[in-house]
Amino acid sequence: MATFYPVHIKEIRQETANAVSVVFDIPEDLNSKFHFTAGQYITLQKKINGKEVRRAYSICTSPKDNEIRVAIKAVENGTFSVYATTQLKVNDPIEVSAPEGRFLLDSEANKNYIGFAAGSGITPLLSMVKTVLSAELSSNFTLVYGNRSVVDTIFYKELNSLKESYPERFKLHYIFSREDVKNELRGRIDQNVTNYFVKNMYKETAFDAAFLCGPEEMIHQVSDTLERAKIKKENIHFELFTAATDETTTSKIKEGTTEVTVLLDDEETNFTMKQTDDILSASLRNNIDAPYSCQGGVCSSCLGKITTGKAVMVKNSILTDSEIEEGFVLTCQAHPTTPEISIDFDDV
Repeated sequence: MATFYPVHIKEIRQETANAVSVVFDIPEDLNSKFHFTAGQYITLQKKINGKEVRRAYSICTSPKDNEIRVAIKAVENGTFSVYATTQLKVNDPIEVSAPEGRFLLDSEANKNYIGFAAGSGITPLLSMVKTVLSAELSSNFTLVYGNRSVVDTIFYKELNSLKESYPERFKLHYIFSREDVKNELRGRIDQNVTNYFVKNMYKETAFDAAFLCGPEEMIHQVSDTLERAKIKKENIHFELFTAATDETTTSKIKEGTTEVTVLLDDEETNFTMKQTDDILSASLRNNIDAPYSCQGGVCSSCLGKITTGKAVMVKNSILTDSEIEEGFVLTCQAHPTTPEISIDFDDV
């Protein structure tokens, strides 16, 4: 069961016309719960128009900043993001979960890191950049950051300030799709842009790890190009905005029903569900307080383990083949395909 802690909004800062960054006032007795590693996210919970809404947002500060800050960009028809960018106020109460996530900076000395981010994908990478610069004094970070224009660029001033403070260790490159800016590229982050940096501008640099955050098409193009540039696959880490639907998997979902057994907090609950429904939604409707956050297949909050039966996931950008073989599923994307299935939320 996800644990949410009641806190208040400490600060709201307008970053762009449609994006804000938010700092939370974490009580001293909860500080130990909110220790985090660069790249992790928190889940926010708020009742909006009478409905409880949860959304996951990456932390954009470093652990040394002694604050939890996230950036929230308004998404068209996005219930939480529109509320947060237009109605949320300082001192408002909100519930926050402890940091979690698998998109982590493995902090080591004498490393060369490269990052590619688009739009609000900058949030976890900013945390990583600040961590490397403040904690790994012998390491360097190169960041390629894509946006439509300068005014749409979240943390533009803060990134430029970091570049000025660490000119030898932090290399910052912007690419804009709708604006010509002197000394910066025009276009989008794709295979050609990736090759330009790793095979030309930084051809003498051996990058130890790469971190990517943005749309799925960008992630695939950049990661494939980096692999061809001899960066090992296990050293290419990414986080998606959204995950694409696997049409092959979707075709396996049938009209039948499944008897479900859920183990959560050492308690078993049984119910019947349609196989066209996902396991998480069915569990929530049966009053099971299953953990979840994004409900889009891009975080791992709803992770469960199948102990009997089978299911297919319509989206998955997180779990490895070996984890899937062990029975792990993102329950928000998992549809049962057998008459009976057991899901364990405790052993994850």
